[in-house]
Amino acid sequence: METIFHVQFPGLGLEFTLDRVALSLGGFNIYWYGVLIALGLILGMALAFHYAPDFGLNADRLVDVVVVGTIMGIVCARIAYVAMAPFEYESIWDMIAVRDGGLAIYGGVIGAFVFGGLAARWRRVPLLPLFDVVAMGFLVGQGIGRWGNFVNQEAFGTNTTLPWGMYSEGTYNYLTGVQATLAAQGITVDPTQPVHPTFLYESLWCLFGLLVLWLYRRHRRFHGQLFLMYIIWYGLGRYWIEGLRTDSLLIGDTGLRFSQIVALVSVAAAVTLMVYGLQRSRGRTLLVPLAVEDIKKQDRAGDRFTPDSLPASAPHREFVAATAAMNKRLADLDLDAPAGTAEPDRAPEQQAAPEQQAEPAAPAPEDAAADRPRTPETGDNP
Repeated sequence: METIFHVQFPGLGLEFTLDRVALSLGGFNIYWYGVLIALGLILGMALAFHYAPDFGLNADRLVDVVVVGTIMGIVCARIAYVAMAPFEYESIWDMIAVRDGGLAIYGGVIGAFVFGGLAARWRRVPLLPLFDVVAMGFLVGQGIGRWGNFVNQEAFGTNTTLPWGMYSEGTYNYLTGVQATLAAQGITVDPTQPVHPTFLYESLWCLFGLLVLWLYRRHRRFHGQLFLMYIIWYGLGRYWIEGLRTDSLLIGDTGLRFSQIVALVSVAAAVTLMVYGLQRSRGRTLLVPLAVEDIKKQDRAGDRFTPDSLPASAPHREFVAATAAMNKRLADLDLDAPAGTAEPDRAPEQQAAPEQQAEPAAPAPEDAAADRPRTPETGDNP
């Protein structure tokens, strides 16, 4: 595969020279494709760790879950791509070489959530809040990682006359090689003309989706809602964008595009679960149990320690402060004290949310009678 591309956007009067190699060390090339994917992963994880307290997640345990999910997401993305690729690999090394591209995003998403979910069970991380915060991280990673396709000059669409149409040696060579195959599918392409920069469409779609989820996070009604919103948002965009591409992974000889089928099924399932979740949460305030650092001590404390909660609408700084105060209370709890010893006093910000406070006790009947104004009896003088 070529390493230098001269990329043009004729309608915008822009032209770039791209080198796929970011750095060479002793003859070993480090490609921009990998650098951009790594950057997306790092920024996505940074966002997830930053907002972990808002979802009742402990950042230390979250690290293990994210590492497992990330590694298995990349593995599953490659497996899905190899399984659907319309060509054969010469060796096992060709099958696992990802520096030249070749990751099926849906395979990565499914693998990350499945294996990340299993790791969450192992590390005792709440599953649905985990999926909520990771969904935002995924949109960061996908929005940035797609620019690796730009540097590789891959994952582009059919011809377009729109001003942002793109042309390069990469688009010309690829379309020349698959022109006959696409014609058999009813898709006509001209290798000499600009194409849809679908990598750009998906990047902007993901980053705008991130903004939507970030703004909505404090208004969520149930755990898992942001995750469902991610599935719906990404699925709708991916279905549309995949229909423009010329390199879609097909399911066997059916002519069906793998990503479009997965997008339709996932969106339908997510919409159904969203409606169900909104109906169940109607009229309720979502409370987020704060993240406990020392879960072993929590287990030993039993009824002597009760984790605090805050409404999901609370500001980030309040979650951070309340989580720190609650964990200090647990650390100060003397488990060697006689049974029945009260917990250390809670600071005001550590108290349970107002919705969970006990209602004032109703006055006893005789007290209520005593409190009522005396009505003059018949025959009493004014």
